[in-house]
Amino acid sequence: MSWKNKKAIITGGGRGLGKATAIAFAKEGIDVAITGRNEAVLKETVKELEALGVKAYYAVFDVSIYEEVKTNIKKLIEALGTVDILVNNAGIAGIGAFNEMEVAEWSQIIQTNVMGLYYVTKEVLPYLIEKNEGDIFNVSSTAGLNGNANISAYSASKFAVIGLSESLMKEVRKNNIRVITLTPSTIETDMTRELGIASEGSEERVLQPEDFAELISSALKLPRRALLKSAALWSTNP
Repeated sequence: MSWKNKKAIITGGGRGLGKATAIAFAKEGIDVAITGRNEAVLKETVKELEALGVKAYYAVFDVSIYEEVKTNIKKLIEALGTVDILVNNAGIAGIGAFNEMEVAEWSQIIQTNVMGLYYVTKEVLPYLIEKNEGDIFNVSSTAGLNGNANISAYSASKFAVIGLSESLMKEVRKNNIRVITLTPSTIETDMTRELGIASEGSEERVLQPEDFAELISSALKLPRRALLKSAALWSTNP
């Protein structure tokens, strides 16, 4: 199946996993709209995507704020002309003991990672249902499969993503919409480096954003009759 001229929206698409996925899509001829909170980063990524011969757009907004999501997702779909693929990648993390993390930070992780995914999907889904076809990728984490000390908020949010994603998958299969839940282990990105989970130059030991993008591209290329319900991506190095 050719994906040329298909249209995708990727949240958190300016860097890391989102950017790698956007580039992988562009190489397949997919027009891409990316979102994020840093306009300079988004502009630079759009230039890279356009250099690959596709149409690319961006919008600056916070996925945790519903009114911003409603306005900007509509603008992006109007720019693209339609939407076929959604990658819910935007997310934040925080490390801290249960009683030491501030309530505001704990709440913001849930608001961004769970409600943000819900808001974006809510605005995109009617378009996919109308055309009776589409693909939604929801990025969880191995932290959504097993809890660990000092990541209670992040782990809770990623467990929630899995529940939401699997429920939606069963709801919209009848509309020929594939909902795929992804649970990668540590990937070297700006976020994981800032948290001290991964270090720069650890390509031989830690998963890279391009590995993740390859997984999404492969799932996308499955025949429409086939749905990859979920996938956990791990490094071969313990």
